[in-house]
Amino acid sequence: MKTVIHSTVTLAVIFLGIFFCSVHASDWPQWRGPNRDSICTETGLLQEWPEKGPELLWKCTGLGSGYATIAIAKGRFFTTGDHKLTEEGEPLGYVMAFDLHTQKRLWISEIGLKGQNGACCTPTVDGALLYVPSGDGNLVCLETETGKEIWRKSLPREFGGKVMNEWKYSESPLVDGDKVVCSPGGKEAAMVALNKKTGEVIWKCPQPDIARPENKPGAGYGSIVIAEVEGLKHYIAVTGVGAIGVSAETGKCLWSHNRIANYTANIPTPLVHGNYVFLIAGYETGANLLKLTRTGDMIKAEEVYYLGRSKMGQDGFINCHGGVVLVGDYIYGAHGDHGQPGNPTCVEFLTGKIMWKKEPPAKRGSASVLYADNRIIWRCDDGTVFLVDPTPLEFRIKGMFKEAVTKGNAWAHPVICDGRLYLRSQDTLMCYDVRAN
Repeated sequence: MKTVIHSTVTLAVIFLGIFFCSVHASDWPQWRGPNRDSICTETGLLQEWPEKGPELLWKCTGLGSGYATIAIAKGRFFTTGDHKLTEEGEPLGYVMAFDLHTQKRLWISEIGLKGQNGACCTPTVDGALLYVPSGDGNLVCLETETGKEIWRKSLPREFGGKVMNEWKYSESPLVDGDKVVCSPGGKEAAMVALNKKTGEVIWKCPQPDIARPENKPGAGYGSIVIAEVEGLKHYIAVTGVGAIGVSAETGKCLWSHNRIANYTANIPTPLVHGNYVFLIAGYETGANLLKLTRTGDMIKAEEVYYLGRSKMGQDGFINCHGGVVLVGDYIYGAHGDHGQPGNPTCVEFLTGKIMWKKEPPAKRGSASVLYADNRIIWRCDDGTVFLVDPTPLEFRIKGMFKEAVTKGNAWAHPVICDGRLYLRSQDTLMCYDVRAN
């Protein structure tokens, strides 16, 4: 069953003569931005924040429960949330479109059952089409303009898929050329590529036999990224049993590595730079850097360093779910496991040398990070947001504020688009003006 609700007057005004044929240069069309690296290329942003923080322009409600962040394209934002639309009905998972200027909801479409603790999948916008999985594993393709369903696939039923633990699917699909790629987590389909227009299977990649006894097979909770090593293009994902690199053309597993996998939840998205991939996870796992080298039609993954399982010691680097960002030659992110403070940390990318690790300026500091215009936005669990000057010399804060609404944990990753900072807190989206002029 599928429900679609339209605001027809708003649609008629906004979309008269307009068709979604491409993504604007300033759009934020998917998880972690255009390149899935949490880097915003805009300039002209505030380099220091006022004492009370940047100006709050508006708040929008009606997103439903969930930790998904937003995708932005052509003057709209898209997200997922769990809603109970009727008194007698059960909460279900939905994907929605809102007008950025009026904050009016334009359409809402049912995609599946509700999430474990709310919806966690950020939609991927690709021109006229949008792709999003539900918590129970329905990968759905919809029209960006109307929310009309084009096709859907059940990852558990059609690919034997499952997630590694009790939390439900959280991945944001990757669109690459004519393919949409995702991680069902099945034994014969750890990763699959589908025709983005029809949903037809292009290839399936089985899960390599790399599990340790403590691992839990299935899909992880991060998202796929693209890498290219000496002309060999492939997709990287962290599954329940470890990281895999899969040929973009054939679906063949080119390399695998299981040291980064844990027994609970592999969440952060891999970070790719040249022939290197940085992997990090929480739950006492740690972080490591792999160097990828082409050997014929395969890839060799060689570990450069490993930053240990130390929970809060100076030798370790653990990140539960906030992710990390690479700025120049250094990685920035919050060090700490679930329920721990989340120490702001700077690590030299190629050596693993920890440049600094500091106490967070928040009660619950486990944070998500976003780079924009020579500054890092740091959003903590408790709704404290601060601005950091990214330098390996010291931890420099350039402003801090408490967001207007904090419902539970502030886990949705921040987004900057067109000089606005967007922060989601469950049912509410906040928009702050971070332009310098």
